[in-house]
Amino acid sequence: MTGNRSGTPVERDTVSLGAFEFECGRSIPELEVAYESYGEFTGDNAVLVCHALTGSQHVAGAGGVETAGQARAWWDDIVGPGKAIDTTEYYVVCANVPGSCYGTTGPPSTDPETDEPYGTTFPPVTVTDWTACQRLLLDELGVPHLRLVTGGSVGGMNVLEWAKRHPDHVECIAPIAAAGRLDPQCLAVDAVARRAITTDPNWQGGAYYDDEHPDDGLALARQLGHVMYLSKASMERKFGRRSAGRDAVRSFPTDPAGRFYPYRDVESYLDYQAETFVERFDANAYLYLTRAMDNYDLAAGFEDDADALAAFDGEALVMSFTADWHFTVAQARQLATAMREANVAVAHHVVDSDHGHDAFLVEPENVGPPLGDLLAEGLDGSAITDADTDDETASTSGSDSAFAPVHSDLF
Repeated sequence: MTGNRSGTPVERDTVSLGAFEFECGRSIPELEVAYESYGEFTGDNAVLVCHALTGSQHVAGAGGVETAGQARAWWDDIVGPGKAIDTTEYYVVCANVPGSCYGTTGPPSTDPETDEPYGTTFPPVTVTDWTACQRLLLDELGVPHLRLVTGGSVGGMNVLEWAKRHPDHVECIAPIAAAGRLDPQCLAVDAVARRAITTDPNWQGGAYYDDEHPDDGLALARQLGHVMYLSKASMERKFGRRSAGRDAVRSFPTDPAGRFYPYRDVESYLDYQAETFVERFDANAYLYLTRAMDNYDLAAGFEDDADALAAFDGEALVMSFTADWHFTVAQARQLATAMREANVAVAHHVVDSDHGHDAFLVEPENVGPPLGDLLAEGLDGSAITDADTDDETASTSGSDSAFAPVHSDLF
């Protein structure tokens, strides 16, 4: 147990949950879960934060400590003392999900039965598995009930699964930049990203841990992801068609004719993001996590989305962003409509932003206040509006300031 500069308790630990059976029916002898918690549990103040695709449990700054390969906590502007999710009032937990590579058991972990990395022998994982793992972790921590479950992107799908699987354990949910399922365009991009990894000669069917890793394939997959996270407007503003500059050096080979043409700023950015990503992430884990996201369907096992959420009687804040084409406003509206059909109290809060899917990370000034109000006042909070019932098409205006730092390296 440590503390940050304000004295808020911070815990970083890994706990064993023992043998774990995955939704696919296969089991592993021991599931270890890496988590971070902030603040003190008082019985009714617990908040679970669900991380995005390649994010980690390192949700808050914790005094600037580097955790899980990420020097910067991915929601440090929202979680912490005096912030929207105030860790002097709430006990916040974030756990790395099974199948990842930031301390929780996944493909790069050692299989105790073989003393070798699991690789692709690791069982397929689902968002349901993540939720079951989080429930077991909270049991270990002595947390029976949650005031709020929130998260963005596939973390928002994780939030929905909590309302579906454990409706009596949660008072409020806030899925952000999420939907009940991916659309075909995103499924297609993810399929190409996985193909980039599995066709890299160094992938070796997933058994690459003692040799060179499939860094080129993982780099290409990551670059596709970054394009998904941004919008046309944000890319135009940040990069335009500018050349990268005289000092820029190409990170990857190019064709001979390519040397006649400029190495553009957007190419340089994507190359840099790819280089830094392959240093901290595992290619097999990327395959597993994207499969979990792609195959999530809120309605699975039920007639439709409304039926899946019918047992949840808490409040829901669905937040979307106008330029997000990964999880669109229209998809969020469909989700909110399903909640209304299930008699769930819901507000669909739309943020007018051109940052694309990245907005839930780079606009804390727009994401934080509605979350803080939801915790303190419920859906009656003044920072929360419902674009599906209000006259306005968007409830919050994005900043007109210069382009915010891009944090999609935290996905």
